[in-house]
Amino acid sequence: MPDPVVSPAPAPDSSISTIRFGPPIATALRTAWRAGYKARDLRADVLAGVVVGIVALPLSMALAIAVGAPPQHGLYTALVGGAVAAVCGGSTFQVTGPTAAFIVILAPIVGKFGLGGLLTAGFMAGIILVALGWLRLGGLMRYIPHPVTTGFTSGIAVVIATLQVKDVLGLKIARMPDHFHDKVAALWSARSTFDPAELAVASATVGLLLAVPRLTRRVPAPLVAIAVVSGAVAAVHHFVPGFAVATIGSRFQAVVDGAAVAGIPPLLPSPAWPWGAEGLTFSDIRELLPSALAIALLGAIESLLSAVIADGMTGARHDPDAELVGQGLANLAAPLFGGIAATGALARTATNIRAGARSPVAALCHAAVILLAIVAAAPLVAYVPMAALAGLLLLVAWNMSEARHFVGIARIAPKSDISVLFICFGLTVVFDMVIAVSVGFVLAAVLFMRRMAVLTDARWLTADAGGHAEVVLPRGVRLYRINGPLFFGAVHNAMGALHATSADTFKVLILDLRQVPVIDATGFSALEEVVRSLVARNRAVILAGPLPPPHRIWERARLTQTLPGVLVADGLDDALLLARNHLAARAASSELRAVSGAAAQGPPTSR
Repeated sequence: MPDPVVSPAPAPDSSISTIRFGPPIATALRTAWRAGYKARDLRADVLAGVVVGIVALPLSMALAIAVGAPPQHGLYTALVGGAVAAVCGGSTFQVTGPTAAFIVILAPIVGKFGLGGLLTAGFMAGIILVALGWLRLGGLMRYIPHPVTTGFTSGIAVVIATLQVKDVLGLKIARMPDHFHDKVAALWSARSTFDPAELAVASATVGLLLAVPRLTRRVPAPLVAIAVVSGAVAAVHHFVPGFAVATIGSRFQAVVDGAAVAGIPPLLPSPAWPWGAEGLTFSDIRELLPSALAIALLGAIESLLSAVIADGMTGARHDPDAELVGQGLANLAAPLFGGIAATGALARTATNIRAGARSPVAALCHAAVILLAIVAAAPLVAYVPMAALAGLLLLVAWNMSEARHFVGIARIAPKSDISVLFICFGLTVVFDMVIAVSVGFVLAAVLFMRRMAVLTDARWLTADAGGHAEVVLPRGVRLYRINGPLFFGAVHNAMGALHATSADTFKVLILDLRQVPVIDATGFSALEEVVRSLVARNRAVILAGPLPPPHRIWERARLTQTLPGVLVADGLDDALLLARNHLAARAASSELRAVSGAAAQGPPTSR
């Protein structure tokens, strides 16, 4: 059956993107409403929301478990965060919830600060995300280089897959270490506890996840795989004495009305402050701030990346600032109800689109499905094997790694981009994503500046220069042309030749700046230094334009007022005319001084 045709949502009004006061919020929902939301759109959104909700159920629990939290906290995240982001966000088709990328950040927080610290860090990240959107910094995310995002997402995939080995093989490890190499060592040390039954469960789950989409796309593969494997494990456990594999019910318990309940509680959480009754101190904020910044950074990157891909699939346009505000509010609300950090989920967003979603109402329906499952299907969750969820996350990690894309970049990209790719990948695996993105972004920026500096060309031109025969320079005039941005990375190459002009005999220097798109403070400072040096040696300098876009830098510098030997021309022809006039005036002044000197000596005396 072919995928349903998705009607592109109309692009947001230009007025939305030009608002400058107040936070951008709910632009996607308002745009869908203004376009005329009808009963057939609601029907399509409800069906899409049911499909996405079914897909999100096992994923949300698996991701919470991978982080180190009880499974119900992943469901609370999808319920509360998904609903708030759908209402307040800026992407028509975005589905928000817990994602695999967060595992590498959140797991160490749980190990160090506990569940309360995790919820508090997510709450703080929500404040940061709202601030980013309010300040309209959503567009800055597009400047993160592709090798950086590919490197850290592939590294995250490796870490996620490593974390699943424990449950896939049934290894007995009391607590997984924080660092990657320690994790690998712990897994190797526990190899003697390998359980073939756990591996069989995980293998069956992965096999079904791969096979079901080839047979039909009417039913979500995760629902079929988890349901079939859970039923099979329960049947074998009943009929085969001694057979046992770890399940959600055997590993997690909740207390409801004083009684222990296996799995997740069939109740919705009561609102409470994430940091608990002890209160939040400044010391807590200081310790959790780096983690909150990491959550906010990854949440912004992943949400906007998912929104961009959704736009490409549908032809719609998202509002990045409103999306950041929506994600921030989602992360403010979810921890109040026990939810962990949330962000736009690419796989669930793509499923939403393919299922025929028309508006953010589909994501709201997905949250309603999660709500219904918590209340009505909680007892069934206890039968889900841990190895089945680990197998599901293994496939998620493989899809997230984009191995073919990673190899493609490594094969065809420039060496500088390949270096950034592998450095970000290695730092993510060995250390964490924050270090990887920070180092990768700085390294990519430095390499880019190096490329731009090489592209900036500066040279002397003469009357007989090849290819520039149209430039006819009067005697005593020299022309120096700069092509490219005059910024701090290119100053040395662009201005180096001008510092070696002391031995030249020219009287006028024309600086051709017509092909200079921008001059930064360092470039202007170097240019001003050369100009002042030439003027001090009694040489005129003509700046030929049109000058670079920041015209105010010339007005504020007042070069023509403070340095009488500096002139500004609108073009090269005007500059040549000014040069000839200056030489003529200079010659006339010299003749006048000569005549005046002769007259001062008086008439010659006769003997």
